[in-house]
Amino acid sequence: MAFPPPNTGRCCLQGTMNAIVALCHFCELHGPRTLFCTEVLHAPLPKGAGDSPGQGEQAEEEEGGIQMSSGICTHSPAEGASTESSSPGPKKSDMCEASGCRSLAVGHPGYLSHDKETSIKYVSHQHPSHPQLFSIVRQACVRSLSCEVGTAVCPGREGPIFFGDEQHGFVFSHTFFIKDSLARGFQRWYSIITIMMDRIYLINSWPFLLGKIRGIIDELQGKALKVFEAEQFGCPQRAQRMNTAFTPFLHQRNGNAARSLTSLTSDDNLWACLHTSFAWLLKACGSRLTEKLLEGAPTEDTLVQMEKLADLEEESESWDNSEAEEEKASVLPEGAERRELTKCPTASSSLSDCESWQPRKLSVFKSLRHMRQVLGASSFRMLAWHVLMGNQVIWKSRDTDLVLSAFEVLRTMLPVGCVRIIPYSSQYEEAYRCNFLGLSPHVQIPAHVLSSEFAVIVEVHTAVPSSLPPAGCEDDLSLSKYEFVVTSGSPVAADRVGPTILNKMEAALTNQNLSVDVVDQCLICLKEEWMNKVKVLFKFTKVDSRPKEDTQKLLSILGASEEDNVKLLKFWMTGLSKTYKSHLMSTVRSPPATEPRN
Repeated sequence: MAFPPPNTGRCCLQGTMNAIVALCHFCELHGPRTLFCTEVLHAPLPKGAGDSPGQGEQAEEEEGGIQMSSGICTHSPAEGASTESSSPGPKKSDMCEASGCRSLAVGHPGYLSHDKETSIKYVSHQHPSHPQLFSIVRQACVRSLSCEVGTAVCPGREGPIFFGDEQHGFVFSHTFFIKDSLARGFQRWYSIITIMMDRIYLINSWPFLLGKIRGIIDELQGKALKVFEAEQFGCPQRAQRMNTAFTPFLHQRNGNAARSLTSLTSDDNLWACLHTSFAWLLKACGSRLTEKLLEGAPTEDTLVQMEKLADLEEESESWDNSEAEEEKASVLPEGAERRELTKCPTASSSLSDCESWQPRKLSVFKSLRHMRQVLGASSFRMLAWHVLMGNQVIWKSRDTDLVLSAFEVLRTMLPVGCVRIIPYSSQYEEAYRCNFLGLSPHVQIPAHVLSSEFAVIVEVHTAVPSSLPPAGCEDDLSLSKYEFVVTSGSPVAADRVGPTILNKMEAALTNQNLSVDVVDQCLICLKEEWMNKVKVLFKFTKVDSRPKEDTQKLLSILGASEEDNVKLLKFWMTGLSKTYKSHLMSTVRSPPATEPRN
């Protein structure tokens, strides 16, 4: 479907959130009517419109980066003026005299909000100003209050429904009733609709829209209920109607035009509030789901994170199913604890199985550079060497937040697939279960671990009051009260060359001309560089099954023939995604057809 070009200054559905939000009403005299709609304006305002103080702007409010103006000087087809005979809006004769089919008074300029962050304007009036959009909104209004509700499963004709097509857009509609002491059945029928051309986006936004629109509806119904109860208390209508039961029905309808929504809610600022709510809804819903253009193939970290997320969703579904079966079999006693997916399981669970884990407070260690300043250069190098080699890193401290913060910083040195964390445990866990382990100070570590060359232990003690704070952290009171002792069964010799990535990492950390953000980007690039070497080595050794001599030549070409580099590559190989491994294995099983040589 064609929409007006951007230079016309009109709103189209192809914009922020790609939607129009409207409030609709079913009038007993005229049928479904659009009362109020908010649309997005991406281009300059139409001729005659403006947001300068000299053009009818009465007040301005700023909230969440949106500047609101009380009015704009723009024509709306909703007014049905005789000078605009070609306007798509309804004729004046089709409007209720008591403003039941009208939101804004004749000549009202409407409402405008300007989002300073995106330079987008949100315009509200009774109808869209463009004829094509008016037709789309009009059709959605009619369907939301007539045929669609009749076929949808909505108890009492209230609730959310979804309908639409590629030509006229897709609609999320929520119908509801408003109390009116003068209406048939003491209530009038309304709906709030959201129209969008992107069906997938609208379906994905269903939970968000349902919650926010339900909140708007509850507020409207609450205000109307107070007015209804006050009117019924002062002049009950039910007994009065019983006395006129034989009055011709048609005469009653013609003599009782629908009242306006502002009258039903006793809120003179209703339309300004609805404009604010609809504008925020368009902005918030458009911000919560974004599309990103990825250049090139996804990184291994991205693939591993996607796989872990899928595993979590499957585990969540299995837990839900098992809990549902348990509830059917037996009722839990009052006060019994239920399993919550939002929390990590027991202390013996690893972080790889609970990605929702986060430090509970502000980070104690702010960055790798900060940790290096706290521990000292030699202790940090020993710790970093063991982290990169895949050895078990054990932190013993009473402060769980300190341990969690340390792991949050140290894990940035490794690919996501190589990280297995048990944040805090009351007993020692073997290295095959985790490479990062937090322990309370009283936990006994086995002797073979203390003397092992494949483990490093960081013990956090309370500093002696006379001792000075760690170097470079004089102003950090949270760390000045601790002493850090780093030990290992195989300490890294000072003259040891170490893995290449560690040397480059330390060079970046010691370069004070580089900010923390720049160092983080350097670390990402280094990890990607070595993950590419891991991919080559994996295909060479595991898929192609090349001999040992050829592997040594490959390592020399990759610049990773040193012992520490080889150990690092073998450990990082365990962090490759299942997607990458299965892709390589599938190419081996079904090699591409090659042309026969002559």
